[in-house]
Amino acid sequence: MPEGPSLRKFHQLVAPFVGQLVVTVGGNSKKINPNMLEMLRLQDSQVHGKNLYLNFGLNEDLGLSDSFLLPKHLQKEVKLPKEISNHKLESTSSTSGLDGQEVPASSSTIKALELGEEEKEPLNEPWWLNTSQNSGPWLCFHFGMFGSVRASEYSRATKPNKKGDWKDPLPRLVLHFAKGFLAFYNCRIYWCLGPMVKPSSDILSEEFDRRQALEALKQANPVCYTLLDQRFFAGLGNIIKNEVLYLAKIHPLSLGSCLSALNLESLLDHVVSFSAGWLQKKLEGKPQHHLIYQKEQCPAGHQVMKDSFGSPNGFQRPTWWCPHCQPKVTPEEPNEVQATKEELP
Repeated sequence: MPEGPSLRKFHQLVAPFVGQLVVTVGGNSKKINPNMLEMLRLQDSQVHGKNLYLNFGLNEDLGLSDSFLLPKHLQKEVKLPKEISNHKLESTSSTSGLDGQEVPASSSTIKALELGEEEKEPLNEPWWLNTSQNSGPWLCFHFGMFGSVRASEYSRATKPNKKGDWKDPLPRLVLHFAKGFLAFYNCRIYWCLGPMVKPSSDILSEEFDRRQALEALKQANPVCYTLLDQRFFAGLGNIIKNEVLYLAKIHPLSLGSCLSALNLESLLDHVVSFSAGWLQKKLEGKPQHHLIYQKEQCPAGHQVMKDSFGSPNGFQRPTWWCPHCQPKVTPEEPNEVQATKEELP
């Protein structure tokens, strides 16, 4: 699935549409009712880790004539007097969905837990009366392996499918604005209360907490498991994992508790610098050349090993490493791994 640098590029594509009104909506999403987004204004967009968040709200100055018929889901909301927006409803065991149906209060929480994100308090009142939120609902986009965002263009087939047909991918959601549109592909979409990942855990955020990340790496767990833990390394995916472990000369299954502070600092430096460098190349339209990921030989010419590793209750992710350049450190052996400060190629 797309990693942090790709999500930042998606965010850049969305940014010019912030402040514009959604005119029409398309797509084949079955998880949400796309029509509910019509005549809402895209108020904000944020990216945290591997998730993209879009905030929508009612347009107070629609500038439409009385004869213009608003969609049914907006007719009542537009007529609400402003003073009502300060009124707080009593908490109940369910929330009012955007289509007027009751939704279990824990639905957004369950979705957050499915993604391994921070649990937040459920929303106990209709979103248009909730002034504690950013005046409207949020959509969260969690992208699959080939997920992407296109601005004013559609994705085209680059090769035939298994049946030999050249069929273009179908967008999950398309938001049409007065000028241009946004198309979202291969992603899971759901309503939420807002961004549920703290910036302190985002590897590309200025608020990234290195101390917290180092404490996580020091635990007696294989470092390749810890690096993929989105609670501490939001946005870090399998490609970054493989590349930074090679750059730091650390075996994927080495326990963090067996590595020196210098080794762990080096690994963290590579996480930040590699991610930032990859993002810069994406913004410049340049490809990222991998050193170890999906390679048969490392840059030094050694044979690369491949296997799938993952925590007992997690996904097993394909991992590439060089046994010569990345010797495994075990509890019974002294730490002989030398930290490096190699610059990215």
